[in-house]
Amino acid sequence: MIRLIDIRLAVIGLGYVGLPLAVEFGRKRDVIGFDINRQRLDELNNGIDRTLELDSDELKSAEYLTFTPDTAALEDRNCYIITVPTPIDENKVPDLSALKYASETVARVLKIDDLVIYESTVYPGCTEEFCVPILEKLSGLKFNVDFYCGYSPERINPGDKEHRLKDIVKVTSGSTPRAASVINSLYSEIIIAGTYLAESIKVAEAAKVIENTQRDLNIALVNELAIIFNKLGIDTQSVLRAAGTKWNFLPFKPGLVGGHCIGVDPYYLTHKAEKIGYTPEVILSGRRLNDGMGRYVAAQFVKALTKKKIHVNGANILVLGLSFKENCPDVRNTKVVDIINELKDYDCNINVYDPWVSPKDAKTEYDISLLEDVPAKKYDGVIVAVPHKLFIEMGVIKIKSFAKEKSVIYDIKSVFEDDLANILRL
Repeated sequence: MIRLIDIRLAVIGLGYVGLPLAVEFGRKRDVIGFDINRQRLDELNNGIDRTLELDSDELKSAEYLTFTPDTAALEDRNCYIITVPTPIDENKVPDLSALKYASETVARVLKIDDLVIYESTVYPGCTEEFCVPILEKLSGLKFNVDFYCGYSPERINPGDKEHRLKDIVKVTSGSTPRAASVINSLYSEIIIAGTYLAESIKVAEAAKVIENTQRDLNIALVNELAIIFNKLGIDTQSVLRAAGTKWNFLPFKPGLVGGHCIGVDPYYLTHKAEKIGYTPEVILSGRRLNDGMGRYVAAQFVKALTKKKIHVNGANILVLGLSFKENCPDVRNTKVVDIINELKDYDCNINVYDPWVSPKDAKTEYDISLLEDVPAKKYDGVIVAVPHKLFIEMGVIKIKSFAKEKSVIYDIKSVFEDDLANILRL
């Protein structure tokens, strides 16, 4: 088992999770940042992070970090942290293809006493049941005899400049007590907030998926409440403010639930549960409700247009925001697309404006051409889908200036509160 002082680190995958990790370690020790996306590496070498999580100065601060797409560069490493994405497919089934490829890549350079740490979100048991056999088969080495593993779930919150990697408590775990101790000490080098050593890899894996499952279910509850209150003619935000005066009321708000965490992680847990013969009814019910909110928003919007005697067929609609959350360029699993697709079924003409999002990403992922500028008084309806700071700073008057005199404005996240008293809210 390698000693902490002897660790030669490689971070596999340089996305939202891997890059901040590689940079933090690269300020203190020799690190190789490995990724197969050469364009991404070229950008990073030029001080550009397209995820906007790190600026040029932060990238330059990692003086011991080297980027490479060359697997041969991994041969002299003895500790590998795998941070590749683990999405779901169109059938809501975990897609472990990137995890498989990363494990195979590491397995081909794995040596006696090496350490492999996973950060990618997985179901409980995945590291030891799915990843370890790949490492053993291709390396010819034996788990917990020749090499060791650990799991330390990522807690990156894209777009959040307050809660960053080093400021969030890091859960760690290892396949043996010695491995766990080394892994915990390794992360302690960079995590100011401290670490929490879990009892086992499975405990750490399970902790990760329930963090976001819990949030998913709480949001599902307030989404369902919003639907009920809308039918009763009661303002949801007014109800939440009143209920929030109790000390232990949780301050969740209704809205779209997308992205690569909250909208995905529960499916990893339910996948494993169903594999062992248990159907998790509450979790799946919450997922179904949240997955349907885009269609619900579109239906409410169409009803509002109709009540104002605005022809839905051919209506010009502006959607403000495409990313899955505010102040973030990430469009993975964004539920704004569900609203857009539903309105297209009504033959509406949809324009989307989101300066945070790369036009290339919008076109590649969803075949959406983003507006460069928003014309005045063109739209029959405006949907404030993502509450970017720049949209909030526009204010109500500016947003209304995009629309015709007779129009519908829908503020999904109710960011303008009472300023939009006569405007549709979720």
